[in-house]
Amino acid sequence: MELILTSLVSLLLLWFITRIFLKSSTKKNLPPSPSKLPIIGNLHQLTSHPHRGLHSLAQKHGPLMLLHFGSVPVLVVSSADTAREIMITHHTNFANRPLFKAMKKLFYDCKDVTFTPYSEYWRQMRSIFVLQMLSNKRVRYFGRVREEEAALLVKRIEGCVAASAPVDLRRLIAETNGQVIFRSSFGGRYGETENGKKLLRLIRVSIGLLGEIHIGDFIPWLGWIGRVNGFDKRLDTTAKEMDQVLESVIQERQETGQDRDGEDDFLDILLQIYNQDVSIGRDSIKALLLDVFVGGTDSISTSLEWTMSELLRQPRVMEKLQSEVRGIVKQKQRITKDDLEKMGYMKAVIKENMRLHPPFPLSPRIASKDVQIKGYDIAAGTMAMVSMWAIGRELISWDEPDKFMPERFLNSSVDFKGQDYELIPFGTGRRACPGIGYATASMELVLANLMQKFDWKLPNGILPKHLDMTESSGITVHKALPLLALASRAQ
Repeated sequence: MELILTSLVSLLLLWFITRIFLKSSTKKNLPPSPSKLPIIGNLHQLTSHPHRGLHSLAQKHGPLMLLHFGSVPVLVVSSADTAREIMITHHTNFANRPLFKAMKKLFYDCKDVTFTPYSEYWRQMRSIFVLQMLSNKRVRYFGRVREEEAALLVKRIEGCVAASAPVDLRRLIAETNGQVIFRSSFGGRYGETENGKKLLRLIRVSIGLLGEIHIGDFIPWLGWIGRVNGFDKRLDTTAKEMDQVLESVIQERQETGQDRDGEDDFLDILLQIYNQDVSIGRDSIKALLLDVFVGGTDSISTSLEWTMSELLRQPRVMEKLQSEVRGIVKQKQRITKDDLEKMGYMKAVIKENMRLHPPFPLSPRIASKDVQIKGYDIAAGTMAMVSMWAIGRELISWDEPDKFMPERFLNSSVDFKGQDYELIPFGTGRRACPGIGYATASMELVLANLMQKFDWKLPNGILPKHLDMTESSGITVHKALPLLALASRAQ
């Protein structure tokens, strides 16, 4: 009996020593971390504006910081240098995005471009997006649509001028941009039909759902909370109604053929591919259309509202921009692509706005295998959260980063097309947004028309320095309050 007991004690002692040895030999060099709570980890530190909360933590713990959102390790990236390493040096390892419940439900189990895993299917979908729908040729093709809708925007503002009424810039810009997206996608003024209006409402609801934190994504055994607080029901209802509208649009187009004006829109292109390629399913078509709507309607109009807000806060900048635009366009009614190409200061204004107000301030990726970043050990399954908002305020890259100063770009080659990592509002690398050209063309034309045709000031005697710039929360960061301004005809 003593021999058996001695053997058991020896085995236990050997097991204990081995555990200690293995633990010490496999100890990981992890990035700095703030203290966390049991179960929820650091979720309580996100605040109502996650990009700001993460930036505040990064200022204490460094530009590479490890948090835990429930059971999910999260690497917060707040510097251009580290973003380059993740998005370029280790691009294949961080080529996938986390798949949350709302993404999977709304985008047909992620059959779109934005959320689908990196694979041959993703390459095929992105090729359709880049070559068939959002290429430079296609962007030029839809130039007439942008010009017509910009002209209608000017008329609506002139109506406000005649009535001495403030212009609700949020509403008018959003409606103008929505019509451009709808006409590019479906042809005609589809956004004015009942189906179009319903789809626009559902898109807004979808964007809200994508921006909500669903606790089950981070703590799976608490997923039942989504049923209790109504998240699951809202998600299911929205996805079902969205599918019904998109299915109705597709069936109508298949029955009637090409749009009346004889020009191919996005839906025509997708249906042509669908009819020729058996690997492209019906759900893929609908998911790609949703990418256009969700990625384009909100981000472009939000960026323009922030731009106009900054210009109203900085009358000197607005006067300089108006002088450039009016000097180039003169008395012409139609602003051409050639005119826009000459507007260097306007491009600087848009870049500066994108630096301060990236429409999607956080870009998440997932590590597919263990990797070392800046000497730190990062485990497979870690979510890398790249903060474009924080990178745009990095002191090493920007002088006085909290100030709106377009002049910083006048003698600079820095652009937001993905090659300069200190300015990446559209992302970079393989998962960069493919709609950069489309978005830029839309923003430039609208902004140029607003500057050429009208003078602007804040209503009710509000001083520029008192304009409320509070942000709302969500996947896209809007102004909390709609932007109202008084317009008068340019002198």
